[in-house]
Amino acid sequence: MIIDRNSPIPQYFQLQTWLIEQIEQGVFKKNDKIPTEEDLSRLTGLARATIRQAIQNLVNMGYLRRQKRLGTFVLRTQLEPEKSTIIGILMPDIQSGYAPILARGAEDEASRSGHSLILCNTDDLFVKADFHADRLISHHVSGVIFIPTAAGDDLNTQIVSKFERENIPVVLADRIINNLDCDYVTTDNYEGAYHLVSRLIELGHRSIAVTLSDRFSSEAERLAGYKKALLDHHIPINPDLIKIHPGPYAEKSYVQIARSLLKRKKEIDAIFAGHDRIAYIIYSVAEEMGVSIPEDISLVGYDDLRPTCVHAISLTTVHQPIYEIGQESMKLVMERIKSIRKETEKVVLKSTLVERESVADLTARLVEA
Repeated sequence: MIIDRNSPIPQYFQLQTWLIEQIEQGVFKKNDKIPTEEDLSRLTGLARATIRQAIQNLVNMGYLRRQKRLGTFVLRTQLEPEKSTIIGILMPDIQSGYAPILARGAEDEASRSGHSLILCNTDDLFVKADFHADRLISHHVSGVIFIPTAAGDDLNTQIVSKFERENIPVVLADRIINNLDCDYVTTDNYEGAYHLVSRLIELGHRSIAVTLSDRFSSEAERLAGYKKALLDHHIPINPDLIKIHPGPYAEKSYVQIARSLLKRKKEIDAIFAGHDRIAYIIYSVAEEMGVSIPEDISLVGYDDLRPTCVHAISLTTVHQPIYEIGQESMKLVMERIKSIRKETEKVVLKSTLVERESVADLTARLVEA
Protein backbone atom coordinates (compact mmCIF):
# COMPACT_ATOMS: atom_id res chain seq x y z
CA MET A 1 0.00 0.00 0.00
CA ILE A 2 1.53 3.30 -1.12
CA ILE A 3 -0.73 5.61 0.91
CA ASP A 4 -1.84 4.96 4.49
CA ARG A 5 -4.90 7.16 4.95
CA ASN A 6 -4.90 6.59 8.73
CA SER A 7 -1.35 7.87 9.10
CA PRO A 8 -0.71 11.37 10.54
CA ILE A 9 2.00 11.80 7.87
CA PRO A 10 0.70 14.07 5.06
CA GLN A 11 -0.33 12.09 2.00
CA TYR A 12 1.81 14.13 -0.39
CA PHE A 13 4.81 13.29 1.78
CA GLN A 14 3.97 9.57 1.71
CA LEU A 15 3.83 9.68 -2.10
CA GLN A 16 7.04 11.70 -2.23
CA THR A 17 8.82 9.11 -0.08
CA TRP A 18 7.51 6.24 -2.21
CA LEU A 19 8.74 7.89 -5.42
CA ILE A 20 12.20 8.44 -3.90
CA GLU A 21 12.36 4.76 -2.96
CA GLN A 22 11.38 3.71 -6.50
CA ILE A 23 14.09 5.94 -7.97
CA GLU A 24 16.84 4.86 -5.56
CA GLN A 25 15.95 1.18 -5.93
CA GLY A 26 16.21 1.44 -9.71
CA VAL A 27 12.53 0.92 -10.51
CA PHE A 28 12.65 4.34 -12.19
CA LYS A 29 16.11 4.82 -13.73
CA LYS A 30 17.85 8.00 -14.84
CA ASN A 31 16.01 9.64 -17.77
CA ASP A 32 12.99 7.34 -17.29
CA LYS A 33 9.60 8.98 -17.50
CA ILE A 34 7.63 8.51 -14.29
CA PRO A 35 3.86 7.81 -14.32
CA THR A 36 1.64 10.75 -15.19
CA GLU A 37 -0.42 12.58 -12.59
CA GLU A 38 -3.49 10.77 -13.93
CA ASP A 39 -1.75 7.38 -13.60
CA LEU A 40 -0.58 8.17 -10.06
CA SER A 41 -4.08 9.30 -9.15
CA ARG A 42 -5.52 5.96 -10.28
CA LEU A 43 -2.73 4.08 -8.47
CA THR A 44 -3.00 5.94 -5.15
CA GLY A 45 -6.48 7.47 -5.09
CA LEU A 46 -4.95 10.89 -4.38
CA ALA A 47 -6.13 14.19 -5.79
CA ARG A 48 -4.11 15.64 -8.67
CA ALA A 49 -3.15 18.65 -6.52
CA THR A 50 -1.65 16.36 -3.86
CA ILE A 51 0.33 14.45 -6.51
CA ARG A 52 1.51 17.71 -8.08
CA GLN A 53 2.83 18.90 -4.69
CA ALA A 54 4.86 15.70 -4.18
CA ILE A 55 6.33 15.86 -7.69
CA GLN A 56 7.23 19.54 -7.38
CA ASN A 57 9.06 18.81 -4.12
CA LEU A 58 11.12 16.14 -5.90
CA VAL A 59 11.86 18.60 -8.70
CA ASN A 60 13.07 21.08 -6.08
CA MET A 61 15.18 18.34 -4.45
CA GLY A 62 16.83 17.45 -7.77
CA TYR A 63 15.36 14.00 -8.28
CA LEU A 64 13.05 14.90 -11.17
CA ARG A 65 12.81 17.32 -14.09
CA ARG A 66 9.72 18.45 -15.91
CA GLN A 67 9.70 18.69 -19.69
CA LYS A 68 6.88 20.69 -21.21
CA ARG A 69 4.32 18.57 -23.08
CA LEU A 70 6.47 15.44 -22.63
CA GLY A 71 6.15 14.66 -18.92
CA THR A 72 8.36 14.29 -15.83
CA PHE A 73 11.66 12.41 -15.96
CA VAL A 74 14.21 11.07 -13.47
CA LEU A 75 17.07 13.54 -13.35
CA ARG A 76 19.36 11.62 -11.02
CA THR A 77 19.09 8.53 -8.84
CA GLN A 78 20.87 10.13 -5.88
CA LEU A 79 21.11 13.68 -4.71
CA GLU A 80 24.39 15.40 -5.35
CA PRO A 81 25.85 17.05 -2.25
CA GLU A 82 25.85 20.54 -3.76
CA LYS A 83 22.16 20.24 -4.71
CA SER A 84 20.98 18.90 -1.36
CA THR A 85 18.35 20.90 0.49
CA ILE A 86 17.15 18.07 2.70
CA ILE A 87 16.81 18.10 6.49
CA GLY A 88 16.61 14.80 8.36
CA ILE A 89 14.49 14.35 11.48
CA LEU A 90 15.19 11.50 13.88
CA MET A 91 12.12 11.08 16.10
CA PRO A 92 10.81 8.36 18.42
CA ASP A 93 7.45 7.65 16.78
CA ILE A 94 6.00 9.42 13.75
CA GLN A 95 2.49 8.08 14.43
CA SER A 96 1.79 8.90 18.07
CA GLY A 97 2.63 11.16 20.97
CA TYR A 98 3.93 14.65 20.33
CA ALA A 99 6.35 13.77 17.51
CA PRO A 100 3.89 14.20 14.59
CA ILE A 101 3.06 17.72 15.82
CA LEU A 102 6.75 18.59 16.14
CA ALA A 103 7.41 17.21 12.65
CA ARG A 104 4.59 19.30 11.22
CA GLY A 105 6.08 22.46 12.72
CA ALA A 106 9.46 21.61 11.21
CA GLU A 107 7.93 20.70 7.83
CA ASP A 108 5.93 23.92 7.59
CA GLU A 109 9.01 25.98 8.39
CA ALA A 110 11.10 23.98 5.89
CA SER A 111 8.55 24.46 3.11
CA ARG A 112 8.68 28.23 3.53
CA SER A 113 12.44 28.08 2.93
CA GLY A 114 12.49 25.58 0.08
CA HIS A 115 13.81 22.71 2.20
CA SER A 116 12.44 19.16 2.27
CA LEU A 117 12.40 16.56 5.05
CA ILE A 118 13.26 12.93 5.55
CA LEU A 119 11.42 11.54 8.59
CA CYS A 120 13.11 8.67 10.43
CA ASN A 121 11.38 6.64 13.14
CA THR A 122 13.79 5.45 15.86
CA ASP A 123 11.32 3.81 18.29
CA ASP A 124 13.57 5.43 20.93
CA LEU A 125 16.25 2.81 20.14
CA PHE A 126 19.92 3.58 19.56
CA VAL A 127 20.30 0.84 16.95
CA LYS A 128 17.57 2.40 14.79
CA ALA A 129 18.88 5.92 15.29
CA ASP A 130 22.35 4.74 14.27
CA PHE A 131 20.98 3.03 11.15
CA HIS A 132 19.03 6.11 10.10
CA ALA A 133 22.00 8.37 10.81
CA ASP A 134 24.01 6.44 8.22
CA ARG A 135 21.07 6.64 5.83
CA LEU A 136 20.78 10.41 6.22
CA ILE A 137 24.50 10.86 5.68
CA SER A 138 24.30 8.80 2.48
CA HIS A 139 21.51 11.12 1.30
CA HIS A 140 23.84 14.11 1.83
CA VAL A 141 21.40 15.88 4.14
CA SER A 142 22.10 19.51 4.89
CA GLY A 143 21.23 19.25 8.58
CA VAL A 144 19.50 17.11 11.20
CA ILE A 145 16.90 17.58 13.92
CA PHE A 146 17.40 14.86 16.53
CA ILE A 147 15.12 13.87 19.40
CA PRO A 148 17.51 11.85 21.60
CA THR A 149 16.56 8.22 22.21
CA ALA A 150 16.10 6.25 25.43
CA ALA A 151 19.62 4.83 25.04
CA GLY A 152 21.32 7.34 27.33
CA ASP A 153 23.62 10.32 26.88
CA ASP A 154 26.74 8.42 25.79
CA LEU A 155 25.07 6.61 22.90
CA ASN A 156 23.07 9.65 21.85
CA THR A 157 26.33 11.62 21.78
CA GLN A 158 27.69 9.03 19.36
CA ILE A 159 24.83 9.81 16.97
CA VAL A 160 25.53 13.54 17.12
CA SER A 161 29.27 12.94 16.65
CA LYS A 162 28.61 10.85 13.54
CA PHE A 163 26.93 13.85 11.89
CA GLU A 164 29.51 16.33 13.15
CA ARG A 165 32.31 14.31 11.53
CA GLU A 166 30.51 14.88 8.23
CA ASN A 167 30.08 18.60 8.99
CA ILE A 168 26.32 18.17 9.19
CA PRO A 169 24.78 20.51 11.80
CA VAL A 170 22.53 18.96 14.46
CA VAL A 171 19.82 20.55 16.58
CA LEU A 172 18.37 18.60 19.51
CA ALA A 173 14.59 18.94 19.86
CA ASP A 174 12.57 18.58 23.10
CA ARG A 175 15.17 16.42 24.87
CA ILE A 176 18.76 17.44 25.50
CA ILE A 177 21.99 15.52 26.02
CA ASN A 178 23.75 16.46 29.25
CA ASN A 179 27.27 17.89 29.00
CA LEU A 180 27.09 18.12 25.20
CA ASP A 181 27.74 21.46 23.52
CA CYS A 182 24.99 21.30 20.90
CA ASP A 183 22.16 23.55 19.73
CA TYR A 184 18.80 22.61 21.20
CA VAL A 185 15.17 23.69 21.46
CA THR A 186 13.17 22.52 24.46
CA THR A 187 10.60 23.80 26.95
CA ASP A 188 10.76 24.72 30.63
CA ASN A 189 9.91 21.22 31.89
CA TYR A 190 11.13 21.94 35.41
CA GLU A 191 9.02 25.10 35.81
CA GLY A 192 6.03 23.51 34.11
CA ALA A 193 5.99 20.57 36.52
CA TYR A 194 6.70 22.83 39.49
CA HIS A 195 3.64 25.00 38.76
CA LEU A 196 1.45 21.98 38.03
CA VAL A 197 2.25 20.25 41.34
CA SER A 198 2.06 23.54 43.23
CA ARG A 199 -1.45 24.00 41.87
CA LEU A 200 -2.42 20.53 43.13
CA ILE A 201 -1.12 21.50 46.56
CA GLU A 202 -3.06 24.78 46.47
CA LEU A 203 -6.21 22.72 45.84
CA GLY A 204 -5.56 20.67 48.97
CA HIS A 205 -3.66 17.66 47.64
CA ARG A 206 -0.91 16.41 49.92
CA SER A 207 -0.26 12.81 48.86
CA ILE A 208 0.75 13.18 45.20
CA ALA A 209 2.14 10.23 43.24
CA VAL A 210 4.17 10.58 40.04
CA THR A 211 5.04 8.12 37.28
CA LEU A 212 7.36 8.66 34.32
CA SER A 213 10.51 7.37 32.64
CA ASP A 214 14.07 7.96 33.84
CA ARG A 215 15.58 7.90 30.33
CA PHE A 216 14.81 11.40 29.05
CA SER A 217 15.99 14.84 30.11
CA SER A 218 12.46 16.24 29.77
CA GLU A 219 10.94 13.78 32.23
CA ALA A 220 13.93 14.01 34.59
CA GLU A 221 13.33 17.78 34.76
CA ARG A 222 9.64 17.21 35.42
CA LEU A 223 10.51 14.87 38.30
CA ALA A 224 12.85 17.52 39.71
CA GLY A 225 10.09 20.14 39.47
CA TYR A 226 7.69 17.77 41.25
CA LYS A 227 10.12 17.26 44.12
CA LYS A 228 10.92 20.97 44.47
CA ALA A 229 7.23 21.88 44.62
CA LEU A 230 6.68 19.40 47.45
CA LEU A 231 9.68 20.65 49.42
CA ASP A 232 8.76 24.32 48.95
CA HIS A 233 5.35 23.54 50.42
CA HIS A 234 6.87 21.58 53.32
CA ILE A 235 5.60 18.21 52.13
CA PRO A 236 8.11 15.37 52.58
CA ILE A 237 9.12 13.45 49.45
CA ASN A 238 7.78 9.90 49.73
CA PRO A 239 9.85 7.53 47.53
CA ASP A 240 6.95 5.06 47.60
CA LEU A 241 4.87 7.52 45.58
CA ILE A 242 7.48 7.85 42.81
CA LYS A 243 7.02 5.14 40.19
CA ILE A 244 9.81 5.15 37.62
CA HIS A 245 9.61 3.17 34.39
CA PRO A 246 13.23 2.33 33.43
CA GLY A 247 12.91 2.66 29.68
CA PRO A 248 11.00 4.23 26.79
CA TYR A 249 7.24 4.49 26.74
CA ALA A 250 5.60 1.08 27.12
CA GLU A 251 1.85 0.81 27.52
CA LYS A 252 1.87 -2.50 29.42
CA SER A 253 4.29 -1.17 32.04
CA TYR A 254 2.18 1.91 32.69
CA VAL A 255 -0.99 -0.20 32.93
CA GLN A 256 0.67 -2.15 35.76
CA ILE A 257 1.81 1.05 37.46
CA ALA A 258 -1.68 2.53 37.09
CA ARG A 259 -3.26 -0.50 38.76
CA SER A 260 -0.84 -0.36 41.67
CA LEU A 261 -1.47 3.34 42.28
CA LEU A 262 -5.25 3.27 41.83
CA LYS A 263 -5.54 0.45 44.37
CA ARG A 264 -4.24 3.01 46.88
CA LYS A 265 -6.90 5.63 46.10
CA LYS A 266 -7.71 6.07 49.79
CA GLU A 267 -4.17 7.15 50.62
CA ILE A 268 -3.21 8.96 47.40
CA ASP A 269 -4.88 12.30 46.54
CA ALA A 270 -3.54 12.75 43.01
CA ILE A 271 -1.40 11.18 40.29
CA PHE A 272 0.96 13.23 38.16
CA ALA A 273 1.57 11.38 34.88
CA GLY A 274 4.86 12.32 33.22
CA HIS A 275 3.06 12.92 29.93
CA ASP A 276 -0.51 12.77 28.62
CA ARG A 277 -0.28 9.33 27.01
CA ILE A 278 0.47 7.92 30.48
CA ALA A 279 -2.38 9.96 31.95
CA TYR A 280 -4.89 8.53 29.46
CA ILE A 281 -3.72 5.00 30.24
CA ILE A 282 -4.31 5.69 33.94
CA TYR A 283 -7.76 7.06 33.15
CA SER A 284 -8.67 3.96 31.11
CA VAL A 285 -7.48 1.65 33.90
CA ALA A 286 -9.44 3.71 36.44
CA GLU A 287 -12.62 3.17 34.41
CA GLU A 288 -11.99 -0.58 34.36
CA MET A 289 -11.42 -0.62 38.13
CA GLY A 290 -14.44 1.54 38.91
CA VAL A 291 -12.28 4.37 40.24
CA SER A 292 -13.80 7.80 39.61
CA ILE A 293 -11.62 10.70 38.46
CA PRO A 294 -11.50 13.23 40.03
CA GLU A 295 -13.97 12.18 42.75
CA ASP A 296 -11.79 9.32 44.05
CA ILE A 297 -8.42 10.57 42.87
CA SER A 298 -7.21 13.53 40.82
CA LEU A 299 -5.16 13.07 37.66
CA VAL A 300 -2.86 15.46 35.75
CA GLY A 301 -0.67 15.04 32.70
CA TYR A 302 1.85 16.93 30.63
CA ASP A 303 2.02 17.96 26.91
CA ASP A 304 -1.65 18.82 26.22
CA LEU A 305 -2.18 16.11 23.59
CA ARG A 306 -5.46 14.95 22.14
CA PRO A 307 -7.11 12.12 24.11
CA THR A 308 -6.26 8.58 23.02
CA CYS A 309 -9.68 7.26 24.05
CA VAL A 310 -13.07 8.55 22.92
CA HIS A 311 -14.63 9.19 26.31
CA ALA A 312 -11.54 10.43 28.13
CA ILE A 313 -11.91 13.01 30.85
CA SER A 314 -11.01 16.63 30.12
CA LEU A 315 -7.45 16.50 31.47
CA THR A 316 -5.65 19.12 33.52
CA THR A 317 -2.19 19.29 31.99
CA VAL A 318 0.68 21.52 30.93
CA HIS A 319 0.54 22.81 27.38
CA GLN A 320 3.86 22.53 25.58
CA PRO A 321 4.41 24.56 22.40
CA ILE A 322 5.30 21.39 20.49
CA TYR A 323 4.58 22.77 17.03
CA GLU A 324 6.82 25.73 17.84
CA ILE A 325 9.63 23.38 18.97
CA GLY A 326 9.61 21.98 15.44
CA GLN A 327 9.58 25.44 13.90
CA GLU A 328 12.41 26.80 16.04
CA SER A 329 14.50 23.65 15.55
CA MET A 330 14.22 24.05 11.79
CA LYS A 331 15.18 27.73 12.02
CA LEU A 332 18.32 26.84 14.00
CA VAL A 333 19.31 24.13 11.52
CA MET A 334 18.96 26.54 8.61
CA GLU A 335 20.98 29.18 10.42
CA ARG A 336 23.74 26.63 10.98
CA ILE A 337 23.65 25.59 7.31
CA LYS A 338 24.10 29.24 6.34
CA SER A 339 26.85 29.65 9.00
CA ILE A 340 24.98 32.59 10.51
CA ARG A 341 25.91 31.74 14.12
CA LYS A 342 29.03 30.52 15.84
CA GLU A 343 28.05 30.09 19.49
CA THR A 344 25.77 27.29 20.67
CA GLU A 345 22.12 28.30 20.80
CA LYS A 346 19.93 27.05 23.66
CA VAL A 347 16.26 27.87 23.20
CA VAL A 348 13.82 27.20 26.06
CA LEU A 349 10.17 27.88 25.24
CA LYS A 350 7.53 28.60 27.87
CA SER A 351 4.82 26.14 28.86
CA THR A 352 1.42 26.98 30.34
CA LEU A 353 -0.84 25.27 32.86
CA VAL A 354 -4.22 24.23 31.43
CA GLU A 355 -6.84 23.53 34.12
CA ARG A 356 -9.73 21.29 33.14
CA GLU A 357 -11.92 18.74 34.95
CA SER A 358 -9.60 15.99 36.19
CA VAL A 359 -8.64 17.65 39.49
CA ALA A 360 -10.84 17.94 42.56
CA ASP A 361 -10.72 20.89 44.95
CA LEU A 362 -9.90 19.35 48.34
CA THR A 363 -9.50 22.61 50.27
CA ALA A 364 -12.94 22.24 51.88
CA ARG A 365 -11.96 18.82 53.23
CA LEU A 366 -8.80 20.30 54.75
CA VAL A 367 -10.83 22.99 56.52
CA GLU A 368 -13.20 20.35 57.88
CA ALA A 369 -10.26 18.28 59.09
